[in-house]
Amino acid sequence: MSPRPKAKPAPARLLAGAALGALVGAGAFVAALSQRAPALPDLPPPLTDADFAPVDEAEAALGRLLFFDPVLSGNRDVACATCHHPAHGTSDGLSLGLGTGATGLGPDRAALPDRVAELRRIPRNAPALFNLGAHEASVLFHDGRIEADPDRPGGLRTPLAADMVDGFASVLSAQTMFPVLNRDEMAGHHIGNDISRAARQGRITGPGGAWDLIARRVAAIPDYAEAFAQVYPGIDAPDDIAFTDISNAIAAFMAFEFRSDTSPFDAVLRGEARLSGAAARGAALFYGSATCASCHAGPLLTDHRFHARGAPQLGPGKAADFESHARDDGRARVTGAEADRFAFRTPSLRNVALTAPYGHAGSHATLAAFIADHADPVAALERYDRSQVVLPDLPVDDWRIMDDADERAAIAEAVATPPIALSPRDVSDLVAFLDTLTDPVATRGRLGVPERVPSGLPVPRP
Repeated sequence: MSPRPKAKPAPARLLAGAALGALVGAGAFVAALSQRAPALPDLPPPLTDADFAPVDEAEAALGRLLFFDPVLSGNRDVACATCHHPAHGTSDGLSLGLGTGATGLGPDRAALPDRVAELRRIPRNAPALFNLGAHEASVLFHDGRIEADPDRPGGLRTPLAADMVDGFASVLSAQTMFPVLNRDEMAGHHIGNDISRAARQGRITGPGGAWDLIARRVAAIPDYAEAFAQVYPGIDAPDDIAFTDISNAIAAFMAFEFRSDTSPFDAVLRGEARLSGAAARGAALFYGSATCASCHAGPLLTDHRFHARGAPQLGPGKAADFESHARDDGRARVTGAEADRFAFRTPSLRNVALTAPYGHAGSHATLAAFIADHADPVAALERYDRSQVVLPDLPVDDWRIMDDADERAAIAEAVATPPIALSPRDVSDLVAFLDTLTDPVATRGRLGVPERVPSGLPVPRP
């Protein structure tokens, strides 16, 4: 199935960013062009409309409802927004989240009393969603298990391989296919619902498969059936709605809602402002001796590649059902290459000040703590402060890897870069620079959180 034609494709019409005067007055890190500031190395080019895929706003509006609607989860108790909420910088404020079977949002999330025994933490920190509609955002997830590949059916490389279906409009659309199938994220226990049962039995595609069951749920809701018919001309009846249509709408919403190119740093890139004080010193470090930009490159501040940086490992790790270890081998789980062990995708730093905790397992509560340890990760593994994690209570051992000297040594051995000397002032200056990446338009949202969703289920709210 090819992506359905849209009613009125049009470029994303973004709300105007804050005026330069407002940026200057809002923080000490932005100054008028006439003010003096330390010279900086060459900066990346500014983002423009050409860097992003066009968005149909009607499609995005439909995707907004689906993004906040728990109807997509097996037990109808968790939505995409539960783990990617604007109130928490499109993440969840937790080191490792809890999906289905829990209640509350962000650091207040907790296991339901009758589900504690069966709940498992989501193995990796919930990534932020900013600028995933950019053309260069072609590799997703911490391990890059989904990526654009024009040589593959549907133009995508995914763990489903030959079973992958056509119809996903983009790599951003296709990424939705994993959480809804995952027992711990959205599907739930296989005994409890038909979607989880189908996923556990390997019935993903085709009639009666997990994706089809989700689509039939959505199609049975009159408001959704009407909205899909209005947005996609190829849908004439509720039975025409496919899971790929749901994914495409959600992707359109994420691309529109969380596009981020109106931060103070963007004003600098466009020549409308310049950095001063601590932020200017931090930028000089970032693009200079601290070598941050060797990985956090370009206007999205990521090279989209994978690096072993010695971040602490906590929680259940990433293992198959037949495995009993708590290790997370990162990119190596995708490629099978020993050289990729403990390597994780370079995250974009857009709005990074809002997306704590940090690291693939949410090991650090603050940017300052993460930067200080990131500069000398091998030494930091041995002095790591476990008290900074943000974890809902569960009767599990979260420290199996960190309590094992051999496992810690393996993580440290994979680090190939030398330590970088950073003073406390250097760290503070780097944080000041990263604060300039906070975009009030993207973090406030363009469409915002809906008051209600067509299913009538509760909308996730702080």
